[in-house]
Amino acid sequence: MHDAPPAAPSPLAPEPEPLSHGLKQRHLTMLGLGGVIGAGLFVGSGAGIAVAGPGIVLSYLIAGTLAMLVMRMLGEMSAAMPASGAFSVHAERALGRWAGFSVGWLYWFLLVVVLAVEATGAAQIAHGWVPGVPQWGWVLIFMIVFTASNLAAVKNFGEFEFWFAALKVGAIVLFLVLGTLAILGWLPDTDPVGAANLTGQGGFLPHGWGGVVSGVLAVVFAFGGLEVVTIAAAESDDPARNVARAVRSAVWRILLFYVGSMLVIVTLLPWTSMRPGRSPYVAVLDSIGVPAAGQIMNIVVFVALLSALNANLYGSSRMIFSLAERGEAPQGLLRVSGGVPRRAVLASVAFGFVSVLLNLKWPDSVFLYMLNAVGAVLLFVWGLIAVSQLRLRRRIEREAPQKLTLRMWGFPWLTWTALAAMAAVLVLMLTDDGARPQVLWSGAATGAVLLVAWVRDARTKRR
Repeated sequence: MHDAPPAAPSPLAPEPEPLSHGLKQRHLTMLGLGGVIGAGLFVGSGAGIAVAGPGIVLSYLIAGTLAMLVMRMLGEMSAAMPASGAFSVHAERALGRWAGFSVGWLYWFLLVVVLAVEATGAAQIAHGWVPGVPQWGWVLIFMIVFTASNLAAVKNFGEFEFWFAALKVGAIVLFLVLGTLAILGWLPDTDPVGAANLTGQGGFLPHGWGGVVSGVLAVVFAFGGLEVVTIAAAESDDPARNVARAVRSAVWRILLFYVGSMLVIVTLLPWTSMRPGRSPYVAVLDSIGVPAAGQIMNIVVFVALLSALNANLYGSSRMIFSLAERGEAPQGLLRVSGGVPRRAVLASVAFGFVSVLLNLKWPDSVFLYMLNAVGAVLLFVWGLIAVSQLRLRRRIEREAPQKLTLRMWGFPWLTWTALAAMAAVLVLMLTDDGARPQVLWSGAATGAVLLVAWVRDARTKRR
C-alpha cells in the first residue's frame, strides 16, 4: 500500500483514464438491464414468496424502488463525473480519502467472494450435465475462460455480457408473455385463472405487513449488480451520454421484469405451493405444460451465473485499478496493456480462486464466514452512494450545472428517503435471527476497513 496522498482534485475535474474505450452503447444498455437479473431472481425468489405470499409483489416493488433510486443517484454522478472507480471516486470527492478507500475495498471484497459463489453454482449445474468432469474441474474451466476474456480487449467483455444479458432478458420476456396468456386462459388446456390465488390461502397478505417486510429482506440483495454499469461507462466512447441513456432505459424495465414476473407467479399458482430452493419459474412453466421446464430454467440459471461471474471479475478488476490510481492499492496494479489493467484482473481472479478453494474445502465454516462478512456490505455501499450524491449534487449545481444531464428525482427528499430505507433494512435484519449474523459479520468487516482508513489518514497527516 502507498501512503502518499494524491493531489486533491477538483470534484468536477475530468478523470483521465488510460483504459480503452471499447464498450458501445448497446453493451452498457444490456449490462444495465441484465446486471440485476440473476440466480437470485430465478431461484431465490421462492424463499421470498414462502414468507410473504402474494405480498411478495409489494416486497419486490419496495426493494426494486430502492434499487432504482440508488441507480438514479449513481447515474447522476457518473454522467457528471465518469470514472472507472465510479462510486468509490465519488465518495472520495464528496467525503474524503477514507470514504473512497473504504467503499472501494469493501466492494472489491464483496465481488471476489460472490464470484466464487457464482463459479461454484455454475459448476454444480454443469457437473449434473457432465458428471465425468468433477465440480472443481468445471470451476477451473470457468475461471480460465473468463480470465482470458477479461485479459483481452474490453469489447470482449462487452460482447460476452451483451449476449448473456440478452438471453436472460429474453427468458424473462418470454416468461411474462406465456404467463399472461395462461392467466387469460389463451393457452391450450388452460382456463382463465382469476384472482383466486391472490385472495385465497389467507388473502393477499397472509402474514400481514410483517410478511411483506420479511420478503423485502429476502429479496433486496438480489438487486445488487446494477453498480457495474457505472463502472463500465468509463470505458465507452462517450461515458456521460452513454451512462445516462443506460440508466434511463434500465430503471423502469427492472421493475417490470421483477414485479411483473412475481405477479404472474402468485396469480397462476397458490403461494403455499412454493418451496425455498425450488425455482418458482420452473413451477409455473411445469403448470402450463412447457416440456423440460426444469432443464430450460437450469440453462437460464447457468447463463445467469456465468454472466454474473464475468461482470464481477470485470467490476472487481476496475475497482482495484481505480484504487491503485489514487494511491490506495499497490502501484504494481497500474500496469495497462492494450487498454486492459491485466495485473488488476489477475489480482482479482487470484483471490477468486482462493475463495473457490475455500468454498470447496470448507463450505460450512471458513467460506460461510466470508459470505456473512459481505452479506450486508451492499447496503453500506448504497448508503455511501446516497451520501455522496447529497454532497456532490450541490457542488455540481454551483460549479458546473451543465454537467447534470441526468438528475436524481425529487432531490434531496428521495435521497434522504432512500437512506432511511437502507437504515430500516439494517435494523430489521438485526431483529431477524437468520439475517443477524450477516449484519454483525459485515459490520465487523466494515469496521476493520474503516479502522485501516483512519490509521492511514492519521499517518498521512503526521507527515
